[in-house]
Amino acid sequence: MSRPTLWALTSGLVVAELACASPRSPAQRAPVVAYTNAHCFTGRAFAPCSLFVSAGRFISPVDRPDSIVDLAGRWVVPPFGEAHNHNVEESGRLDAVLAAYRRAGVFYVQNPNSLPTARAALAARRADYHAPDVTFANGGLTGPGGHPGQIATAMIARGSWTAADGEGAFYHTVTDVASLDAAWRTLLATEPELVKVYLLYSDEYAARLADTSKVGWRGIDPALLPEIVRRARNAGVRVAAHVETAADFRTAVRAGVDMIAHLPGFRGDERTSLPGVERFMLTAEDAREAARKRVIVVTTASGLDRYASEQRDNVLRKSADRLHRANLTLLHDAGVRLAIGSDEYEDTSVAEALYLSRLYIFTKAELLEMWTETTPQAIYPARKIGRLERGFEASFLVLDVDPLVDFTAVYRIQRAVARGRELPRQ
Repeated sequence: MSRPTLWALTSGLVVAELACASPRSPAQRAPVVAYTNAHCFTGRAFAPCSLFVSAGRFISPVDRPDSIVDLAGRWVVPPFGEAHNHNVEESGRLDAVLAAYRRAGVFYVQNPNSLPTARAALAARRADYHAPDVTFANGGLTGPGGHPGQIATAMIARGSWTAADGEGAFYHTVTDVASLDAAWRTLLATEPELVKVYLLYSDEYAARLADTSKVGWRGIDPALLPEIVRRARNAGVRVAAHVETAADFRTAVRAGVDMIAHLPGFRGDERTSLPGVERFMLTAEDAREAARKRVIVVTTASGLDRYASEQRDNVLRKSADRLHRANLTLLHDAGVRLAIGSDEYEDTSVAEALYLSRLYIFTKAELLEMWTETTPQAIYPARKIGRLERGFEASFLVLDVDPLVDFTAVYRIQRAVARGRELPRQ
């Protein structure tokens, strides 16, 4: 998970590149701010450093920066990411959600299913709340009676949404290529930044389709997934697959999706329990194939642990820990790219990262790199983010304590900078 160290020691400071830019007069360049006397995360460790920022990016050192900020030996990391959450949406709680992300240092968020109006709601508040950057899938592709249609049904029944917010907006039902044609045109018209497709117990698709008790616990016909991936490739859009079981995971990898939005068993079975974990257990071959195809897997592991804790169900919690530990170990050892996402509507990815730290699979450095580099780059693969290096966006957090000693230091953000701009303290 780590990359080669790109920093070079000079006079007790580490600079992003060995080569220095030729000095230019202030009239020829944007102002330069030097952040000195810090320890910067390299992907493996922290090293003494100075960071030079101009026009929103890290640059090579200059002899005479326009201003100098002494960070007093604190620890600098790139901002955190949240690869799976639906809480950035058009709702009365949006202001509080955006403020919570800012406080937590989460600058990059992915909403893998939302109403198409969510993006406009975010844009209207971005300046006031220094909001995170968010990618939106808009409506997801599912099968008849499939997840997440039951969510829309409930929202419409309580009067929070109208019928127009259900089919064709929050979700799109497809049963064959003809219905996919129509849904695809509607979905692409909303300009999704990724396509979300729902696989739920896909090896039981026909039986669940005929069982009225499985409404909300079924998804798309798995035979349609390769065609969806093909269309997405042609449209230049990534595909993320919701999975429930190991069989769903294999179907998604085989079809060539870019991202798997959950670990198998992330919420147990239909009864929110784990009477047996066999159907949720990945194999070493599953992990190797996901690594070979460069599929990104989003964790979403802490939700079942939280539910079990709330219910005082130690058996469920221990079963969930064993399941997640086994699957994550296989994926980690195979070199699968893991992105941190919580799918916790009332929270951010901070709790997810802390839960993963308690599983003792990853070193603190691996976990920090996963959260600050792999996750942001999984959300925004075309942007230069997630590293404290020349040419990358100058976004970073300053922590009071070394998180490689005490991982809970991620709560102690002393300063935050977004694309070279200091954010107000909260």
